Amino acid sequence: MSFFETGDQPDAETLLRRVSEIINNTRSLPLSSSVKLDNKEEVLELLGEALDRLPEELRQARWLLKERNEFLAKNQRDADEILEAARVRAERMVQRTEIVREAQHTAKRTVEEAREEALRLRHEAEDYCDQKLAAFEIVLERTLKTVQAGRDKLRVTPLPRPDVGLEDSALPEPGPAASAAEDVFFDQDTDLP
Repeated sequence: MSFFETGDQPDAETLLRRVSEIINNTRSLPLSSSVKLDNKEEVLELLGEALDRLPEELRQARWLLKERNEFLAKNQRDADEILEAARVRAERMVQRTEIVREAQHTAKRTVEEAREEALRLRHEAEDYCDQKLAAFEIVLERTLKTVQAGRDKLRVTPLPRPDVGLEDSALPEPGPAASAAEDVFFDQDTDLP
């Protein structure tokens, strides 16, 4: 009975193991170290079948290795793309962080400059107002002096009496009546006698 009559299609490794088993089970010749192989045809048949199956199994193994290598290469490319995308994203985030930091610095500097400018303008406005108020004060003091001089002049000049007509409106002659007329002067704060 041949090994192949069972209907199984063993792979090359199984066939080679069967040959190894046959050789290991051979009996040595009496009084010799040599062995006698009784089933030479079966061993040769098994070796032939193993040789026939080896190319197909090698092709399958090569195909599996190729697929594995392609799979590993694809995964490596995917991993490289993910790493590159992560690197680019990290660079963008760093750039955004730098942009935000620079923008905050610029904003802070701009606010400080605006505060300094506002303070300078306020001081200038206060100085301008102070100068205008000082000039106005001088004008008011002059006006006050003019008003005071006019009032003083009005106090000294006697007014004509209302009961005297136009012909009598000439200045009175010195005497007791003239001194009484000089005592009468105009004062806006008091009522007329």
